[in-house]
Amino acid sequence: MPNTDPIRLEDQICFQIYTANKKFNHFYQQILSKYDLTYPQYIALITLYEYAPLTVKQLGQYLNLDSGTLTPLLKRLENRGWINRKRSLQDERTVIISLTDKAKNEKQDMFEIVKCCISDLSLDSQDVSNCYGSLKQLSEKLDRYDQSRS
Repeated sequence: MPNTDPIRLEDQICFQIYTANKKFNHFYQQILSKYDLTYPQYIALITLYEYAPLTVKQLGQYLNLDSGTLTPLLKRLENRGWINRKRSLQDERTVIISLTDKAKNEKQDMFEIVKCCISDLSLDSQDVSNCYGSLKQLSEKLDRYDQSRS
């Protein structure tokens, strides 16, 4: 006999991820308000701290964002003094993003504040590792699912 129990919202993994994502965004919004940054701007900066200079296309590949989403985000970062955008001399269609002195000077302070706030969640290293591993595995399975449908 098939299970006829109704689908319960709180039992849906997609809803749990959605809810956790909203809560994480709010959590980061509070932390990053001191810097007038949104979470997407923060992850763009983290990527630039690691790999800059980058083209808009390269940054979009790291963040899984298209240029239509990325361009306004980068304009706001530039207007607030975090990044510089310059057209490539070799190909004027290519925009290269680099960090400003402001971004370089704020990096350590921002990372320390984020690190302290994350530790306030009372997640031990095993909790973080388990969560990261499960989410990474789920993401990879979703990628494979998408690829099998293409």
